Parts: sequence; C-alpha cells; structure tokens
Amino acid sequence: MPNITKTISRQRWGVGLLGTALAVAVLVQVVTPVMAKTAPAHSAIKADSLTLKPPSFADLVEAVTPAVVSIATTGSNPGNVIRRHFERRGPHGAPPGSPFQDFFERFFEAPEFDRRGEHQEKIHAVGSGFIVDAQGYVVTNHHVIRGAEDITVVTNDGSRYPAELRGYDSKTDLAVLKIESDEPFPYVVFGDSDAARVGDWVVAIGNPFGLGGTATTGIISARGRDIRSGPMDDFLQIDAPINRGNSGGPLFAADGTVVGVNTAIFSPNGGNVGIGFAIPASMAKSIVAQLQKKGRVDRGWLGVQIQTVNDDIAESLGLNDERGALVVDVVAGSPAQASGVKPGDVILRVNGEDVKRMRDLPRMVAEIEASTRVDLEVWRDGSRRTIVVTIGQSPSEEMVADAAPSPDAAQPKLGLSLVPLTPDARRQYRLQDETDGVLVVDVAPDSPAGRKGITPGDVIKTVGGAKVQTPEEVAEALQDAVAADRDAVLLLVERAGQQRFVAVRIS
Repeated sequence: MPNITKTISRQRWGVGLLGTALAVAVLVQVVTPVMAKTAPAHSAIKADSLTLKPPSFADLVEAVTPAVVSIATTGSNPGNVIRRHFERRGPHGAPPGSPFQDFFERFFEAPEFDRRGEHQEKIHAVGSGFIVDAQGYVVTNHHVIRGAEDITVVTNDGSRYPAELRGYDSKTDLAVLKIESDEPFPYVVFGDSDAARVGDWVVAIGNPFGLGGTATTGIISARGRDIRSGPMDDFLQIDAPINRGNSGGPLFAADGTVVGVNTAIFSPNGGNVGIGFAIPASMAKSIVAQLQKKGRVDRGWLGVQIQTVNDDIAESLGLNDERGALVVDVVAGSPAQASGVKPGDVILRVNGEDVKRMRDLPRMVAEIEASTRVDLEVWRDGSRRTIVVTIGQSPSEEMVADAAPSPDAAQPKLGLSLVPLTPDARRQYRLQDETDGVLVVDVAPDSPAGRKGITPGDVIKTVGGAKVQTPEEVAEALQDAVAADRDAVLLLVERAGQQRFVAVRIS
C-alpha cells in the first residue's frame, strides 16, 4: 500500500496576506471618521465576501488519521511500584532536585490507585502510537508499554489487534510494536525534522484522556530542548495542545510527514498549558529502524563522564568561549582510557564536528559504529591535541540477573533486571559516588521482587548477607540460597540514601 502522506495536497496558508487584510481593516476603522465630511459613506465589510481564509488542516488530518492508533495495556504492578517511581523520580522521571521535577508529566493515562494508596492488582493504561510500515510496525513511547503483560492496538476504525513488543530503547523513550493482518495497513513516514523551523505549523494527533482520534494544531516554539529526562535529550518544543494519553502519538508537519513523537508536557497540574515536547524524527527514525530490525539499539561508546564547560571553567582552562565537554572521569577499561583521554580534557571536536554543548557529545558518539577509529580534538594544558580513539560497543542497558548460562527453567528468579553502577547509571539515577551495589533498572510484573515493592532505581547491596557488585554476583548468591534449601533470600536494598532489608521469595 502506498504511504498515505502522498495523498496530501500542499496548501498555501496565506498567513502574510491575512495579516495585510487585517491591517487594512484596522486602517478603515481609524481613517473613515476623519474623512466622513468629504468622502462617500462606506458599506459594511462582510466576512463572507473575503476570499482569504485561515489555514485549514482538514485534508492533512483526514489523510493521516487512519495510521494513528490508540494503545491500551494491561499488567500487574503490585507493591505500589509505579507510585514509588513517580515519587522518587518526579512525574516525568525528572531527577530529584531538578527544576523540572514538579512540572513534567509523562502524559499517558496513569493507572488507578485505591484509597489506601496501594496499586490495584491489574492496571490499565492508554496512550497513542502510529503505524510506520504496511506490515504493521507501530511506534510509541517506551513508558506507555513498560511493564505491560498485554498490549492492544486500536485503529481509527475501531479494529483491535493484539500487539507484540518488538523492542524498546529507554534512553530515547521509544518502542516498536508489531500487529498482524491479512491486509496491508495504512502508514505514515518520518520527515526531516532537521529542516523544521521555529514557527512552522505542526499537527498533533492522538488519544488524549482516552478520547481517541483527536487533532490539535500549533507551531514549533523551540528546538534542542534538554528536559533532563536522559542523556539523549534533544526535544522539539511545541505549543500544539497535548495531554495525558497523547504519549507516543505523531507530530505532523504541513506535508503530512512525521517530524516528532509526542512525549512530555510541561505542566503544574497535569493538563496542557501550551508547552509540550516531541522526540525529533531525525533521532526517532534511526532508533525505530534498529528496533524493527534487531529489537535493540546498538550505540557507540567512549567511556567518559562529562560536564558542561561554563564561563568560569573556560576562563580557568584558557579557552576563549564556553564549548566542548569537560571530562570528569574515565571509565576503567573503556576506549577513552585505552586511547589516553584524561580527566580535565575538554573534548572540542569528534571527527571534525564541533561539540558545541556538553550534551552533544553522547549523541555524536552514540551514532558512531563500534570499532570505528575517530579523531578527538581535545584541549589539554592550554593547547589543542588530537587523540585517535577506537569507539567501543555501548554496554547493554539491562543485564538480567535471572539469566543463567543454561536456559534451565528451574534456575532461581526474582524478576529483576540489573546493571553495574557505571558513571552513566549513577548520573541517570542521581546516585552518590560512594553508593555501591547493583542497580535495579526494571522489575517484571507480578514477580517476587515486584510484590515486595522493589522498583527501578533501587540499589541491591547484599544478597543473603553477601556483598554484590555485578548482576552475575547476584545470580551466584541466589544459587547459593537455593543450594542451602531456602525458600526466600534476604536483600539489603538502598533507596534515596536509606537502607532496608527485604525478604524476597525465590521462584
């Protein structure tokens, strides 16, 4: 089936002419009384006699709406996991202490809580998405489907399709689903968000508050926004009204191509106040392609912890202006360490491309294929020098502690996904340098750990009294507990600087 955006006719909005017409109307009102003595009376201007009209988005909306879907999820999330996550990280996942913590909302329909504040056994959430391939690939936000047991995609005509999660990328908050049908699906395509300008018209279509098929319009009001939700932040800011339930929905340019994926709103009350954020298509397109093909995203890895170069730092280092990324720490065994990058270096360019801001560097490195040799131009000891680095493969986001060398169903399980405490992980979850242990990044629905209230961001310090530093050590400690014929294992868990013991049954 041809992509449906080709059916959209380009429209001339006539905004400049409209402004001229309004100016003429004002002039008539002011001048006419003065000239009344010498000029003939003017007849009233009738609105239906004007040939200019405000821009209409009807053709665009009619053409693309069949590819926009609603997404409903059902899952178990006992132990009040979602509420604790929101309390700790802020409604948008903003870090504690961030100026955005009280205002950002992930705007999918959140599950209900009972009056005691405990989460009901089954949760239902709704969001938005859009079909990007005639074979039934659907793009949405990761946070819309996270922890879901069952995912249903509902098309604009009311048809319902069970969906399979093909893959997700939590760093960009994107996910790809797959639905099946004997007939090809209508679909839309990604456009060129790099060419989108502040002031361009955009149309958001989605499922706000579960209403489905809702279109709102506005403009791109800013570019390159960092809302501190992750290392890959580079959002389009829009004023098209978007609300809870719009998460994962498409943001269309005037030609019907998708220039963004609606992801967050800035709001003190959870509703629209005219400031929303969308993942630009230039980023989403490559991520979605990898998720469709491999179910995961492979990124280049340098292995440095960095910070912004402010005016004071630039002056102290002898730099002329605030640019580049200041290396704070170098990960042991990383490509950066192997090539001789040192704390205190300022990375100014990567393969000839300027690092204008600190947050440019993670995106630039992530887009480089592993094993590629690149030139880093750094500022060290008052002069520039070039360091050749062989980019590595970014470590996997999630290492499941349940996984064992052999796929034996009898292996002990807690339902946790764990990663070591790397500098990136500490920065993302705002953990202190002295915190040690293993970081929880995901909790399986209706798992032993989930029922005990363990949630992403917790740090497991000991398992059965044994200190742990890696997911593998957690798995080994679980094996020891099983060998000792224990039905449960005692975990020492740290959350927000507070420690507590949690006894979790071994399944």
